[in-house]
Amino acid sequence: MNNVVLDVIIVGAGHAGLSASNYLKKYGMNHIVFERGKIGESWRSQRWDSFVLNSPNAINVLPGDYYKANASEGFCSAGEFVATLKAYADKFQLPVKEQTEVISIAKHPGGKTFVIKVAQNGIIKSYQCKQVIICSGSQNKKKIPGFAKNIAAGIMQLHAGEYRNASRLPDGAVLVVGSAQSGCQVAEDLAGNGRKVYLSTSMVARVPRKYRGIDIMDWFIAMKFFNIQTEEITDPAMLHRPAPQLTGTGGGRRTISLQALSKKGVSILGKLENGDDKNVFFQPNAALHVQFADGFSKQVKEMIDEFILRKELVAPAPEEDMADMPDMDARCISSDTSLNLRDHHISSIIWSTGFSADFNYIKLPVFDDDGNPIHRQGLSAVEGLYFLGFPWLRTRGSGIIFGIKDDAEFITEKVHRYSQEKNVNKPLLQEYHF
Repeated sequence: MNNVVLDVIIVGAGHAGLSASNYLKKYGMNHIVFERGKIGESWRSQRWDSFVLNSPNAINVLPGDYYKANASEGFCSAGEFVATLKAYADKFQLPVKEQTEVISIAKHPGGKTFVIKVAQNGIIKSYQCKQVIICSGSQNKKKIPGFAKNIAAGIMQLHAGEYRNASRLPDGAVLVVGSAQSGCQVAEDLAGNGRKVYLSTSMVARVPRKYRGIDIMDWFIAMKFFNIQTEEITDPAMLHRPAPQLTGTGGGRRTISLQALSKKGVSILGKLENGDDKNVFFQPNAALHVQFADGFSKQVKEMIDEFILRKELVAPAPEEDMADMPDMDARCISSDTSLNLRDHHISSIIWSTGFSADFNYIKLPVFDDDGNPIHRQGLSAVEGLYFLGFPWLRTRGSGIIFGIKDDAEFITEKVHRYSQEKNVNKPLLQEYHF
């Protein structure tokens, strides 16, 4: 075991971990950032070739940095974003150890330090630290329904995180399961490459890419939409809803919607509920999903209109956006509730069913019965252990790159204060009740 006791260890070198590291360095705290792969590993290994971010470059800026290129209103690819993360770590000389997988995080009963075991190039090492920040994210364990194993072995099945491009799939039609951001974007990519696509939908909101001449993200920032506090939310289900359908492809000029995908030849189906070696079965609820997305978009645009009036802003009149036009009668949907895989020439299934987090390496009582972190604004019930970079950690903006600055500043201030106050017997967690 390394006898040096670090002030802090950070797990994960994505935008959250690097942001926290930069703040800790300013505080002069001795720390290390462990990354299982390379900096920005999830962006490297879980994105398809045509993927671009949904938020404009100008707001994808980490603490202490600024956007230097000319394309501030552009939308960068995953590879380009990884390059910015690497440049950020180099610029601020952050102490990142790549290819270092955390095996366990424990704390001896009555002990004052955490013991972190890692695997570095096949060698097991142990580190000690006073505090730990978990920035490993919530997208490292694929979510695929159990009935997927019943589907014929001849059908290629991939998670959206494994999809790269249409040419890597066998000839034939593709069933994309899930109509949140990834599912819609993968379906669009496949249709654009000449594939017949069947899209199994779910209850997902939609927002227009632009409204009244302004990008939707700029409207949300101006209206402080992302500032809504997690603790203000009275409906717990809201905290688990997928992000609205949105895309940055096409230079951020296009809205993505179920009806727009239908016009590109995508068959819009209900929620996939089962499958066997010959057929897949869908609920008859595609129309509800179309109408829900339409209704949410309408609500957002009305909110923007009201904001313009209240603030007496000058803005262009609403533009025509055919992809955002409501499909009142849900004419874009298919009424099919089952598909025979062979008859419809379906050779591949892309599961755009999301991810969950894998925290098996944390050997501490900081999770509920479903394996979700128990925390208040990122502070766990175990003193000295924090979470950062998770959706709704503190606000609606916690789950996006734009929101990381405030969260990272908040958490690292608590980390620094804890290190200062520990010796005067004033536990930080007295402020919180679990």
